[in-house]
Amino acid sequence: MFELFSLVCPLHTLYHKTLHIRMTSGMLTLSERSGARTFLLKSATYTFHMIDLKTINAVLGEFEDRGISRSTMIEAIESAMATAYKREYGKRGQVVHAKIDLNTGTISFEQIKTIVDETTVRFPAPDEVIPEDHHAHAYHHTDEEHLAEGELPRFDTEKHILLENAKLMKRGAAVGEEIIFPLEPQDDFGRIAAQTAKQVVIQKVREAEKLSMMEEFGEKKGQIVGGIVQRMERGAIFVDLGRTTGIIPYEEQIPGERYRMGERIRAYLYAVDEGFRGVYLRLSRAHPKFVVKLFEMEAPELASGAIEVKALAREPGSRTKIALSSLDPHVDPVGSLVGQRGVRVSTVMSELGGERIDIIEWNDNAKEFVKEALSPATPIEVVLDEEGHRATVTVAEDEQSLAIGRGGQNVRLAAKLTGWNIDIVSTGGSEIAESDGETIAIASADETPAEAAGVMPTESVEVIENATEEVTTLPAEEELASLPASEETVADATEDRDKAKDE
Repeated sequence: MFELFSLVCPLHTLYHKTLHIRMTSGMLTLSERSGARTFLLKSATYTFHMIDLKTINAVLGEFEDRGISRSTMIEAIESAMATAYKREYGKRGQVVHAKIDLNTGTISFEQIKTIVDETTVRFPAPDEVIPEDHHAHAYHHTDEEHLAEGELPRFDTEKHILLENAKLMKRGAAVGEEIIFPLEPQDDFGRIAAQTAKQVVIQKVREAEKLSMMEEFGEKKGQIVGGIVQRMERGAIFVDLGRTTGIIPYEEQIPGERYRMGERIRAYLYAVDEGFRGVYLRLSRAHPKFVVKLFEMEAPELASGAIEVKALAREPGSRTKIALSSLDPHVDPVGSLVGQRGVRVSTVMSELGGERIDIIEWNDNAKEFVKEALSPATPIEVVLDEEGHRATVTVAEDEQSLAIGRGGQNVRLAAKLTGWNIDIVSTGGSEIAESDGETIAIASADETPAEAAGVMPTESVEVIENATEEVTTLPAEEELASLPASEETVADATEDRDKAKDE
């Protein structure tokens, strides 16, 4: 925080008024009070005649700390002063620029005129009605806004200068160039001008902050960000990320997780939206890419591209199946993610609240891919119906519950992972379950799963890919692969088999 102090450094001989600069909530404003104008910035007050270099540099330094460059702030202040000057003293059609000299601390106003000739403008007819000059409200309107296609703009002495006149002022002048005319300073540059400048500067600062945040977090899109839980509102979690707040919608949260205010949290940044009131960061802990990015943080082989994720199916908070391939024959993709004694996969599972993760290796054999996707079950046979894109999997009687999974989860995730509709058939030939990746139909004693699902076995149920943006795309049929069971599923398989035998 800066201490209150007062400096006197004349900006111009006619500007003998005191300018107050104050920082509050990071917003730059300009107002007049007892003959002075005030910039509101961030809990500090600077008092000086327009313009004290030491003070303005301190102000610019404050904004640089907030990610807004000096040039951006100078441009905002100059634009505000030019707008205020034109509204107060300008005429219709004028182009006014303000320029702050950071070497001397002076500010000057200039009128810009474009050099034209008869080929670039049209001259008004003698009987043409030309609107009277007025500057309070109509200064910003231009004839160009209402021109028809191919129509030339009307010559305006406030913004145009004829080529022959320009040559008298500047040797070698050409059409399209600009001539600068200095404007006289006004010593009554008062309340109306200051209020106008205040609004423009506020807008410029907001735009600069918004652009700065869009650039900063735009680079972080698709990455994991960390913050502190700020509050919970209508099911959504608001996360303090420092310069702004991120939102985890209810549907992007892991079911069953509970958070407290002040608790640290990590999430996947899947969208950076620019709204009227600022930048909105949309976060997710349920996104499939969240699992991938967590593994990238634990496994350098994945982060470096030595191995890649070919397919992923996830039910947040419950189970994830992930298929990998290695671009380096010397790198074991499954072992890279599992880690020594399972430390890497355990770390990821802990972040996900104990969510189980099955890691399998990518292969180009569709039958083997479907077979391994159903692990921890061990199917006896897989028959593919290429036309219907359906896989019929035969399992032993004691493997039925393993293949289907609790609530049909195992076969449902396998269907999502492979992109095939999967029918589970017992060794006796009776169909006991089918899944299209989104739903699971388990037959009762007196009906087939096709009847339970409301479709006939010959009908192909389209696999619905995850609707969330940037979800992992399910592999095409020709890319399907055979995958061996992952090491971390062995314990789950043993436990599930024991339960199945007990049943």
